[in-house]
Order: sequence, then structure tokens, then C-alpha cells
Amino acid sequence: MDIIISPRSDTAIYTQIVEQITAQILQGKLPSGAALPPIRTVARQLEISVITVKKAWEELERAGFIDAIVGKGTFVSAQHRQTLAHKRTSLAADRLTRDLAYYRDLGLTEEEFIHLVRRHYPASPKA
Repeated sequence: MDIIISPRSDTAIYTQIVEQITAQILQGKLPSGAALPPIRTVARQLEISVITVKKAWEELERAGFIDAIVGKGTFVSAQHRQTLAHKRTSLAADRLTRDLAYYRDLGLTEEEFIHLVRRHYPASPKA
């Protein structure tokens, strides 16, 4: 599990954690059943508050990505590929909907937006 925190980001630290772990689960880098490190360990490694990590873990559990089992630890939830694909599409659509408002406010047309995406989106994903 890799997490990189950007203290200069406008995105809250717990949200950065949630987004990165969610992405790793959706990409299969954190498979079903994989154990997550304890909250205190993550907080110490990232040099952030335990409360921040706890908030991220709670959000991930609420979203159905992880399961906390008292006395055993926290694990990536068992999910079917179809469920993960649906969550991935849903998360992307939600983010796109929010971001589109910004581009509309800039006055970009649909064609300009699509051209911008094609110009900046890599032809093939990085492995």
C-alpha cells in the first residue's frame, strides 16, 4: 500500500488517503482480503494524526471498500469484479460531474473540453 500525502494540496489529507487507497483497490493493487496496516502505524509513517487516518478508514468502510474486524484488523472487502467496475465508473462520473462545472464556468465548449482531454490524456496508461 503506497500513500503519498501532499500537504500543499487543497484536498484534505484524509481525502487524499481515501482516494489513493480506493484507486489501489480498483486497480487490483490491493486485492480482496489484503490486510491494511493499523491506523497508528499509518499515522506514524505519514507523520499525521491518528484521527486523520481513522477518518479515512471510516470513509473507506462506509463506501464498502474495507472491513474492520475487531481483534483481527482491517481488510480489503471481498467484491466481485463487476461491483468494482461499477464503483470505478460511478466514482469517475461523480468527479467528472463536479469538475465539468468548473470548465463550463471558464466558458469552454464541449468540443474544446474534449480536445483538451485528448491532448492531455496519455495514449496508454502507465504500468
